[in-house]
Amino acid sequence: MNDAADLPRVSIVIPAYNEESVIRQCLIAAIYQSVPAHEIVVVDNLSKDRTAHIVQQMQLEYPETPIVLLSQDREQGLIPTRNFGLDHATGDVLGRIDADSVVEPDWVEQVQKAFLDHSVQAATGPVVYYDMPMRRFGLKADDKMRQLMLKLAKHQYHFLFGSNMALRSTAWETIRAETCRDEKDEMHEDIDLSLHLAENDLKIQYCPQMVSGMSARRLEDSPRDYRYYVTRFDRTYKAHNVKKMALKAPMVVFFSVYFPAKLLRAIHTVNTAQPVRRGGQ
Repeated sequence: MNDAADLPRVSIVIPAYNEESVIRQCLIAAIYQSVPAHEIVVVDNLSKDRTAHIVQQMQLEYPETPIVLLSQDREQGLIPTRNFGLDHATGDVLGRIDADSVVEPDWVEQVQKAFLDHSVQAATGPVVYYDMPMRRFGLKADDKMRQLMLKLAKHQYHFLFGSNMALRSTAWETIRAETCRDEKDEMHEDIDLSLHLAENDLKIQYCPQMVSGMSARRLEDSPRDYRYYVTRFDRTYKAHNVKKMALKAPMVVFFSVYFPAKLLRAIHTVNTAQPVRRGGQ
């Protein structure tokens, strides 16, 4: 292992809007790391619930941890909130997760290892859906799907995943003014970010050991809303004039798993909500 002085400082940036139900577990996972994060930056975006209050409580509970609470109150939206956080983070590498992400205990350590290769400008990894049954099987399936995407794209495109990604601060400085604002909220912001990195020949690396947990709450969307979410891939590709048919594979996968996964999640939710019975009754 390289000397600690050679390891990049990793900031974790978490955009948050009305996330009182999940922000604490997200922060707990970010705090209890095998290698501490340089800082944990929560960017509150006009939340109307207790999100900011919970973060402030945790600042008091964990005074030794550099938890930073920022407020992005100029406009509503993930992209301006994400950008605000990345602009204000001070690490060498800027991790970016969602408020419902629960990173593995060695996440920061794995990010550092990925960026020891100075050609790597951004990195991403698989996710495990922590509120679904057969979680480890799901992690393997997610990893296989992302590996397949790389092969189908003939390694021309490496896509970041917004719930589990990191990029060098210098790479962000290069593309920050170019990234799409997407005022109509029609695209996948992480795919857009990936395409801007590719346009600048900034290498993205897929790292199977860089694992984050996330919620499958997207399955609670109506079929109509879920369809709109999935077709964001198409709209993002069109905005960048990307026409490679193989890149439609994620849309096919997401559409095909919606109803069976929704059923599995419903059954799992009912089973985990069952009260514990005493005396074997």
